[in-house]
Amino acid sequence: MISSTNDNRHIQHRIRVQIPKTYHQEPIISDLISHYGVTVNITAALLSANAKEDGWFDLELRGTIGQVQSALTYLNDLNLRTWHGDDDPEDGW
Repeated sequence: MISSTNDNRHIQHRIRVQIPKTYHQEPIISDLISHYGVTVNITAALLSANAKEDGWFDLELRGTIGQVQSALTYLNDLNLRTWHGDDDPEDGW
């Protein structure tokens, strides 16, 4: 998790998030932008058009420490599986 005493510092945080098929019609990424003020760059994605499988997104979240922390808390509150850039050393993050 991100921690710092200076919440106004801008950061970039890489994350991989699993989007269950039950959430395919929910505006999760849009909510990250509009509700939490982060800039979201989708670096990779796998999402089935017929919604038979879970989807995966590799995201770069940019914003202040507070904005990024709030966005990560939102994803956690939805009980979405997430991996942070430093969680998988073989992935090259």
